[in-house]
Amino acid sequence: MKIMIVGGGKVGYYMAKTLLSHNHEPRVIEKNLALCNQIANELDIPVTNGDGSTVEYLEAAGCSECDALVAVTGRDEINLITCQIAKKLFHVKKTVTRVNNPKNSEVLRRLGVDIAVSSTDNLARILEREVESAAIQQVLNLAGGTATVFELQIPENFKYNGKSLAQIPISESAVIIAITRQGELLIPRGNTQILQGDKVLCVARDTAIHELAQDWGLADL
Repeated sequence: MKIMIVGGGKVGYYMAKTLLSHNHEPRVIEKNLALCNQIANELDIPVTNGDGSTVEYLEAAGCSECDALVAVTGRDEINLITCQIAKKLFHVKKTVTRVNNPKNSEVLRRLGVDIAVSSTDNLARILEREVESAAIQQVLNLAGGTATVFELQIPENFKYNGKSLAQIPISESAVIIAITRQGELLIPRGNTQILQGDKVLCVARDTAIHELAQDWGLADL
């Protein structure tokens, strides 16, 4: 997944580093040349020196090729403008912004930002849930947001179609709690098969959702 990050400060740097470790393709726009050089040298990713809230620099950085844009500058108004341009002019599928003033969260959403949050970790996890795979739908947050109940829609080309749960890789931090098949609820056991069309209900630590999506081949659906 190609992700544009506007703002190369601490939040932008660690966001890029986290996404890179998850095998995504981050790229950064940052006004400060010294920060640009640091990010480019340490992470070896594309970095553009310029104003990420302008059409000129978003275009130069390849915004139209990106699946998502994350605006993490220190000013909410700049983040809003950046997300609006990315959405309307470059047709970026998902826009996510860091909210510096919590009072602005609802306003930013009303003005077109898809996801407005204030935590770096939440930004990464929400990006993966909301953008990476249409097959994954969040149902409920647990344990203060550190765990999630979510539903997996098993696609027609599922690589483990017909395999039992015992034969499929599942993170130790994730548990399959129910399967819905043709309107019937199944309580899974180790010998229960996973079939295309199934809806699989899982509970997992947020850090395990990305791992499960990759293991099951759902990350690019």
